[in-house]
Amino acid sequence: MNQHEKINYVEFPSNDVAASKTFFAEAFGWTFDDYGPDYVAFHGAGIDGGFFNADKTSSTDNGSALIVFFSNELEATQSKVAAAGAFIAKDIFPFPGGRRFHFTEPGGSEFAVWSDK
Repeated sequence: MNQHEKINYVEFPSNDVAASKTFFAEAFGWTFDDYGPDYVAFHGAGIDGGFFNADKTSSTDNGSALIVFFSNELEATQSKVAAAGAFIAKDIFPFPGGRRFHFTEPGGSEFAVWSDK
Protein backbone atom coordinates (compact mmCIF):
# COMPACT_ATOMS: atom_id res chain seq x y z
CA MET A 1 0.00 0.00 0.00
CA ASN A 2 1.30 3.43 -0.89
CA GLN A 3 1.54 5.70 2.15
CA HIS A 4 1.58 9.47 1.97
CA GLU A 5 5.08 10.92 2.48
CA LYS A 6 6.69 7.54 3.31
CA ILE A 7 9.58 5.91 1.49
CA ASN A 8 7.97 4.01 -1.35
CA TYR A 9 10.69 2.87 -3.73
CA VAL A 10 14.48 2.78 -3.87
CA GLU A 11 16.84 2.68 -6.85
CA PHE A 12 20.44 1.47 -6.84
CA PRO A 13 23.23 2.05 -9.32
CA SER A 14 24.85 -0.97 -10.92
CA ASN A 15 27.71 -1.24 -13.37
CA ASP A 16 26.25 -4.62 -14.44
CA VAL A 17 22.45 -4.71 -14.12
CA ALA A 18 22.23 -8.34 -15.28
CA ALA A 19 24.78 -9.43 -12.64
CA SER A 20 22.92 -7.53 -9.90
CA LYS A 21 19.67 -9.20 -10.96
CA THR A 22 21.21 -12.68 -10.94
CA PHE A 23 22.87 -12.12 -7.57
CA PHE A 24 19.78 -10.86 -5.73
CA ALA A 25 17.57 -13.57 -7.26
CA GLU A 26 20.00 -16.27 -6.10
CA ALA A 27 20.95 -14.84 -2.71
CA PHE A 28 17.60 -13.43 -1.55
CA GLY A 29 14.92 -14.78 -3.90
CA TRP A 30 13.93 -11.40 -5.34
CA THR A 31 11.83 -11.28 -8.51
CA PHE A 32 12.28 -8.81 -11.35
CA ASP A 33 10.63 -6.93 -14.19
CA ASP A 34 12.97 -5.94 -17.01
CA TYR A 35 12.65 -2.51 -18.61
CA GLY A 36 15.37 -2.74 -21.25
CA PRO A 37 19.09 -3.38 -20.79
CA ASP A 38 19.67 -0.45 -18.43
CA TYR A 39 16.92 -0.89 -15.81
CA VAL A 40 15.33 -3.71 -13.84
CA ALA A 41 12.69 -3.38 -11.12
CA PHE A 42 12.76 -5.72 -8.12
CA HIS A 43 10.11 -7.11 -5.79
CA GLY A 44 10.22 -9.22 -2.64
CA ALA A 45 12.89 -7.18 -0.84
CA GLY A 46 10.72 -5.57 1.84
CA ILE A 47 10.49 -2.46 -0.35
CA ASP A 48 10.22 -2.40 -4.12
CA GLY A 49 12.87 -0.73 -6.21
CA GLY A 50 15.20 -1.12 -9.11
CA PHE A 51 18.72 -1.20 -10.46
CA PHE A 52 19.86 1.27 -13.12
CA ASN A 53 22.97 1.15 -15.25
CA ALA A 54 25.64 3.54 -13.94
CA ASP A 55 29.38 4.04 -14.02
CA LYS A 56 29.48 4.90 -10.31
CA THR A 57 28.08 2.64 -7.58
CA SER A 58 26.98 3.02 -3.95
CA SER A 59 29.65 2.72 -1.28
CA THR A 60 30.03 4.07 2.22
CA ASP A 61 33.56 5.07 1.21
CA ASN A 62 32.12 7.59 -1.22
CA GLY A 63 29.43 8.79 1.20
CA SER A 64 26.38 6.91 0.02
CA ALA A 65 23.62 5.64 2.28
CA LEU A 66 24.03 2.05 3.47
CA ILE A 67 21.09 -0.31 2.99
CA VAL A 68 21.10 -2.93 5.75
CA PHE A 69 19.28 -6.28 5.65
CA PHE A 70 18.28 -8.22 8.79
CA SER A 71 19.11 -11.90 9.32
CA ASN A 72 18.16 -14.42 12.00
CA GLU A 73 21.22 -16.50 10.98
CA LEU A 74 24.07 -14.11 10.17
CA GLU A 75 26.75 -16.69 9.37
CA ALA A 76 24.41 -18.60 7.06
CA THR A 77 23.41 -15.41 5.27
CA GLN A 78 27.05 -14.41 4.84
CA SER A 79 27.83 -17.82 3.35
CA LYS A 80 24.84 -17.59 0.99
CA VAL A 81 25.78 -14.06 -0.12
CA ALA A 82 29.39 -15.09 -0.80
CA ALA A 83 28.29 -18.23 -2.68
CA ALA A 84 26.04 -16.08 -4.90
CA GLY A 85 29.06 -14.00 -5.95
CA ALA A 86 29.33 -11.07 -3.55
CA PHE A 87 32.63 -9.77 -2.20
CA ILE A 88 32.62 -9.71 1.61
CA ALA A 89 33.92 -6.18 2.20
CA LYS A 90 33.82 -6.41 6.02
CA ASP A 91 33.61 -9.76 7.76
CA ILE A 92 31.17 -10.18 10.69
CA PHE A 93 31.94 -7.69 13.44
CA PRO A 94 30.16 -6.50 16.59
CA PHE A 95 28.50 -3.10 16.81
CA PRO A 96 26.09 -1.59 19.36
CA GLY A 97 22.93 -3.67 19.09
CA GLY A 98 24.34 -6.77 17.42
CA ARG A 99 26.70 -7.97 14.72
CA ARG A 100 26.92 -7.32 11.00
CA PHE A 101 28.92 -7.72 7.80
CA HIS A 102 29.20 -5.65 4.62
CA PHE A 103 29.24 -6.98 1.08
CA THR A 104 29.61 -5.64 -2.44
CA GLU A 105 27.25 -7.24 -4.92
CA PRO A 106 28.50 -8.10 -8.43
CA GLY A 107 27.09 -4.84 -9.84
CA GLY A 108 29.38 -2.88 -7.52
CA SER A 109 27.12 -1.49 -4.77
CA GLU A 110 27.71 -2.02 -1.04
CA PHE A 111 25.10 -3.43 1.34
CA ALA A 112 25.20 -4.82 4.90
CA VAL A 113 23.43 -7.52 6.88
CA TRP A 114 22.93 -7.36 10.65
CA SER A 115 21.60 -9.60 13.39
CA ASP A 116 20.75 -9.02 17.03
CA LYS A 117 22.08 -12.50 17.84
